[in-house]
Amino acid sequence: MTKRDKIGDVAAKHSEITRVLMDMRRGDAAAVEQLLPLIYDELQALAASFLARQTPGHTLQPTALVHEAYIRIARKENPEWESRAHFKAVAARAMRQILINHHRDKVAAKRGGGIRRVTLDEAVTPAIGSEGELDLLDIDQALQKLGELSERQAHIVELRVFSGLTIAETAYVLGVGTTTIEDDWRLAKAWLALELREGPDE
Repeated sequence: MTKRDKIGDVAAKHSEITRVLMDMRRGDAAAVEQLLPLIYDELQALAASFLARQTPGHTLQPTALVHEAYIRIARKENPEWESRAHFKAVAARAMRQILINHHRDKVAAKRGGGIRRVTLDEAVTPAIGSEGELDLLDIDQALQKLGELSERQAHIVELRVFSGLTIAETAYVLGVGTTTIEDDWRLAKAWLALELREGPDE
């Protein structure tokens, strides 16, 4: 298969995913079952990326994370997904929340034992220390604080770091220009680097 053929196959698949998402928006119940096979590989890779940032010892597996996230979001009433990138962003947010809840439950059970460390995106970690490892809850708290200052910048971090979207895909999901995304991305990285280096509020 030539490179052009592969690109054509990817474009056709993305078009099919968009069509199914539109069917779901119109209330087609059958579309819910059609979507997962089309997007499963991408969600599996996304889940593996989330879990790879964590130190060994976590109990969730990529497949379980994919299915739990999919169940949460695919059966929502009145979905507003407009594209594959948009759905992937929603899926990433669901996965992050599942991991946070899972982590909170384990920490509560152990009362400080086995605090989970995660590695933030390599674009951010050089500014926060040589190891770049942080507690998952510290990252969530920092993102919430950033969201209070700039909801768009916090959303950009979610889309770029946790969803793995490109600048162009992020711009499409948020409905703004790529220059705006690039500027906000730089500001958000600088703010997060300072916030995470200083640590969470006591």
